[in-house]
Amino acid sequence: MAGNPRNGRPYRRLCEQQRALLLPCWWCGKDIDYTLVGVEAQRSPWAFTLDHAAPLSRGGDLLDPANARSAHRRCNSARGNRTAVRPQERASRRW
Repeated sequence: MAGNPRNGRPYRRLCEQQRALLLPCWWCGKDIDYTLVGVEAQRSPWAFTLDHAAPLSRGGDLLDPANARSAHRRCNSARGNRTAVRPQERASRRW
């Protein structure tokens, strides 16, 4: 039985490479707090996570650098496996 590929060296290397770019969140466009590491990063919604432009559940490649994006933990979780490029503006309830 194969282990979790996210625990492997190639995935960790890809995360390190993406983190080193210090890019803003590709989903919301705001800055990511790259100083958060370890337990702090696991708890903070503003910490860096590696997101995939083409979701893995829809055939995206886990280790493809062209598919890797920097995102906040919060944005990555909220996006789920949607393929939209940006969050949609919510319509006002006032017409």
